[in-house]
Amino acid sequence: MSTTRPRRYPSDTTDTEWQLIAAYLPPGGTGDQGGRPVVYSRRDIVDAIRYLDHNSCVWRALPVDFPPWPTVYHYFRTWTRDGTLTQLHDGLREQVRVAEGRKPTSTAAIMDSQSVRAAETVAKTSRGFDAGKKVNGRKRHIVVDTTGLLLIVLVTTGAVQDRDAARALLWALRTCFTGVIKVWADAGYAGQLVDWAADALGLAVEIVRKLADQVGFQVLHRRWVVERTLSWITRCRRTVRDYERHPEHHAAMVQWAMVIVMTRRLARYHRTGRL
Repeated sequence: MSTTRPRRYPSDTTDTEWQLIAAYLPPGGTGDQGGRPVVYSRRDIVDAIRYLDHNSCVWRALPVDFPPWPTVYHYFRTWTRDGTLTQLHDGLREQVRVAEGRKPTSTAAIMDSQSVRAAETVAKTSRGFDAGKKVNGRKRHIVVDTTGLLLIVLVTTGAVQDRDAARALLWALRTCFTGVIKVWADAGYAGQLVDWAADALGLAVEIVRKLADQVGFQVLHRRWVVERTLSWITRCRRTVRDYERHPEHHAAMVQWAMVIVMTRRLARYHRTGRL
């Protein structure tokens, strides 16, 4: 369905971005057993989700030129649960890698975590206190490829230790990306995890430690890549603090943040004739 809504917000898709996204979205509605006919353009739905992720308003405060917020939330939740969002995200990542002269899938990765303060909308059962960072909230654990593009995201309570969450993270990495054979990580992942990853998963985990004479901040080998990705994610204000009732919805907001990064990069490649 075409749209007549003017593109007025910085988060709105350009025509090129929409062409990249539309190929991954199912046509029609989200129901398998009929229902009401589709009334709103999928592009307007996507722009509304991107607006909320980029600007961090509450669902009920979506501007009136978007579809009604219950409709937008329905699509957000459905695309998260049925894998449409993951398919979109992964397809765009492969396109970016190919455009930059790389193979569609990576053979190496970097992992890290980031603690995020939780709003009052996050229940006690899904939040915790990170004693190291002094943060009461959740922790997002990510694995990225060597260019910084997101491979895996896992959201836990803030009390979960990095090396404990890393087991589930590396299992998912081995299952979804069988070509990855090496992972870099910081000293928080040192210890038994390294031997376990090698024995159980066949993954070589290399710990990148701080320099012996390091004072203050310094760019460290490989670790700076995942740190840059975390900064890309927090450009979207919805990810700076966790407002989601469900951990999987916070993970979805992280994926949507990376979708914005990748579609803008691909659109720039189109303008410059790189694609």
